[in-house]
Amino acid sequence: MKKFWSAAIILLGIAAAVFCYVRFFFVFGEGVKSGELNYVVYKGVIFKTYEGKLIQAGLRPGKTTGSIQSYEFEFSVENAELARKLMLLGGRTVELHYKEYFGALPWRGFTKFIVDSIVPNPYDRPLPQQSDISDTSAAFGEEELQFD
Repeated sequence: MKKFWSAAIILLGIAAAVFCYVRFFFVFGEGVKSGELNYVVYKGVIFKTYEGKLIQAGLRPGKTTGSIQSYEFEFSVENAELARKLMLLGGRTVELHYKEYFGALPWRGFTKFIVDSIVPNPYDRPLPQQSDISDTSAAFGEEELQFD
């Protein structure tokens, strides 16, 4: 009888550990969301976390008849440096890479979506510096213009 109870307790402990792992640490989904960054704030009573909201393009029908709502993506950020970068990008269109978990942990954030990086947009290139600009007249076969 002792063996039965000890085996039952061990199996129950293993089942609880597997449940907690799947619920809180297993990455259920991964992706990129694009939209206008509405805000990123640092808030919490016991556990201070970075929380943000992304407003996505497009409209959807509201819960009440005749209303229209925008798509909103609420997320949490674990990395303080990334959160500070996002705070400076408020109001701009950004692409955010996120991981989705089945459940939220209070020290990880309020939501089950955790943003871990900003996806660089290949179309947002910085303007070239004067030192980067070579003599374009030679490159395009144009004569150098002389002004008196």
